[in-house]
Amino acid sequence: MDDRSEDKVLHRSVLLEETLELLQPKAGGVYVDGTLGLGGHSLAILKKTEPDGKVIAFEWDERAIAFSRERLKEFFGRLTIIRRNFSEISEGLEEVGIKSVDGILVDIGLSSLQLDLGGRGFSFQHDEPLDMRMDQRGEVTAATLVASSTEQELADIFFYFGEERQARPIASRIVKAREERAIMTSKQLAVLVAQAVPKRFHPKRIHVATKVFQALRIAVNTELENLSTVLDNAVPLLKAGGRFCVISFHSLEDRIVKRKFRENDVLQVVTVKPVRPKASEIAANPRSRSARLRVAEKREVKV
Repeated sequence: MDDRSEDKVLHRSVLLEETLELLQPKAGGVYVDGTLGLGGHSLAILKKTEPDGKVIAFEWDERAIAFSRERLKEFFGRLTIIRRNFSEISEGLEEVGIKSVDGILVDIGLSSLQLDLGGRGFSFQHDEPLDMRMDQRGEVTAATLVASSTEQELADIFFYFGEERQARPIASRIVKAREERAIMTSKQLAVLVAQAVPKRFHPKRIHVATKVFQALRIAVNTELENLSTVLDNAVPLLKAGGRFCVISFHSLEDRIVKRKFRENDVLQVVTVKPVRPKASEIAANPRSRSARLRVAEKREVKV
């Protein structure tokens, strides 16, 4: 019997105190939560900006939206939820008549709902369909990529998006295996990865398939492209003095954020080095261990 339920899975918002301190939300302000998830960051911002601060929250996972609507229903006068990816921030804000905002937060991590209850193969901890779409309206699934990509394409996905050094033998093993049987579940894929990587190369702290799953998820959801887009398109919507906070979870994302913040002439980097979780937070929520928070502030633009 599967004892997973939404009551048992409540996402711990990563770096919550640090984010609030650096975002500096105030009453009367308008803030964007680019990744609503289960609503933890939005809830904290709404409380911090009482009585009249507003949050415009973006989320493309329908199940996460349903959960957060219920969790945050008392704030609906000040909360607007838009079913779009954060890369569409310009279009989303235009739809609701918002021309500028006082602060922006984007948390790139998966929510506990997606990892533990999603049923979409994000995690190899459960045997689930190999889907990995955050937005069920998307056409490409992880199973689609595994079935249709060439061996070279799979190796590139694993190497560039997962930084997986055993990308070639893993891709080769998958291509041979799919000739005999379609690879449709997370367990099937995890077993194949474990078989492809020699035991001496199995990491000690994480599952051997972790980077492959990460790479497929990034590819399915075009995550790096979306991150680059929001880092470019959101800045013009930010008021002078407003802050842009981004929480990422691996080096690929963090490098993009670091570069985009430094290259943008209208941004002043606030965090010279990324803010990392305290030991106490990691102990309470091991999934937070790889989180990195970077913050930039928009300068006054001289006319």
